[in-house]
Amino acid sequence: MKVRHALVTLNAAFGLAASPFTPARAAVPQPQPGTLGKHDISGTYVSGLSSGGFMANQLHVAYSSVFKGAGIFSAGAYDCAQNNLNTALYACMDTFMARTPPARLVQLTRDRAAAGSIDPVQNLSGDPVWLYHGTADQTIDPAVNDDLATYYRDLGANVVYNNTSGAGHAWVSPIGSNACSATSSPYVNKCGTTDPVKEMLTHLYGTVSPAASSLTGKLIQFDQNTYAPGGDAGSISMGRDGFVYVPRQCEGGSCKLMVAVHGCYQYYGLVGDAFMDQAYLNEYADTNNMIVLYPQATTSAAGTNPRGCWDWWGYQSAQYPLKSGPQMTAIVNMVKALGGGGAPPATLPAPAGLSVTGTTNSGVSLSWTAVSGAASYNVYRDGSKVNSSAVTGTSYTDSGLSAGTTYTYTVAAVDNSGTASARSTAVTATTTGPSTVCVTANNYAHTVAGRAYAQGGQTYARGSNQPMGLWNTAIVHTLKQTGATTWVLADNGC
Repeated sequence: MKVRHALVTLNAAFGLAASPFTPARAAVPQPQPGTLGKHDISGTYVSGLSSGGFMANQLHVAYSSVFKGAGIFSAGAYDCAQNNLNTALYACMDTFMARTPPARLVQLTRDRAAAGSIDPVQNLSGDPVWLYHGTADQTIDPAVNDDLATYYRDLGANVVYNNTSGAGHAWVSPIGSNACSATSSPYVNKCGTTDPVKEMLTHLYGTVSPAASSLTGKLIQFDQNTYAPGGDAGSISMGRDGFVYVPRQCEGGSCKLMVAVHGCYQYYGLVGDAFMDQAYLNEYADTNNMIVLYPQATTSAAGTNPRGCWDWWGYQSAQYPLKSGPQMTAIVNMVKALGGGGAPPATLPAPAGLSVTGTTNSGVSLSWTAVSGAASYNVYRDGSKVNSSAVTGTSYTDSGLSAGTTYTYTVAAVDNSGTASARSTAVTATTTGPSTVCVTANNYAHTVAGRAYAQGGQTYARGSNQPMGLWNTAIVHTLKQTGATTWVLADNGC
């Protein structure tokens, strides 16, 4: 099974043996040429399948100030590919290579937020995230999808994970044209009477009205070159045309915006309007005040993207998972043109003069220059806001830290409307005292190194005398040093 899985994965990745799909007469309206007009957008969300699922995750993480939640069919954790095709194939779709642990990807996310290349990670805390993976899906290994769930949960997101369906690798809707277990064009399956789209929207929005039986909105076909960096969508492996479905009531009233990102072999130039027709989003859009944006990727002239996938492994740009990623920028430009985009622009300058005024073994003291017009300030440690209440002065002490550890700090000014400025230039501070030492080894090795001692065939942590089990090489523990000669068990984390 794994050998067949590998062949399926390789064929999918390099675009072998693809058969075009000829769409049947679609229920989705015929597209009308137009532009992206400004609407009253109450909240922006993103969803996607496969490469579109990876892109949906990248958009949600990098632009967490824009997107309030995500629905993802079959994908892995943020930047698991690490800008490498082999890693994408064998550690982010399959498990032949060692996967990057979700905890490491969470730290990578925090580091990037601290550097300002993605939005602050605290935005993700509490965000609704809906995940789906079918038991017949042999394109994305279940463990890879599990990593995505763990990644989001570790960042505090509100995750619902449906992984019990018998679906193949596909978007699943009540009007999908493929059998439930299929993995074939146009990659929209029907699994009995289930409605995963309703499940997704209910988790993201709270409640949803029943889907419309017929559509009354309009499908606008627009030029994606307008929103691509440099004005050339083709140069970043995006199609000329994008689409947006706008219900009648959204012409003059407040509506949510859902960005629906197709998967590989699912772009308009290959399957026509099949994804837009069968995804079952337009039916819910008409009854739930929701505009649906369908951006379009395409194959690349350089041959690096033969499947028309979105860039989640670096085929187009090494910046692909960052706010500066060209495809990411293009999609967010579309969102902003429609009236989405999250918080209003900052009106205050970033604070200047941030400096470290003192350190202890558990705290760091900071000060900065006052910003005219600021009502308060937010302090960020390693990309995450640390003050639980407004800081009204120009100094702050961060406490409860680990000894001998280096932290990075920035500060933002906040005006009376609650809008934060850009963040200050970062400073680093290292707390005093020795850094935490943790060692994982078997009981015999711990005793030889003096971290534990043996008595009566049993092993005990030195100093704390905590029992560690039999004195042998089979039992492994992690010990944390809390004093010069004191060690404690730290199997649950150091």
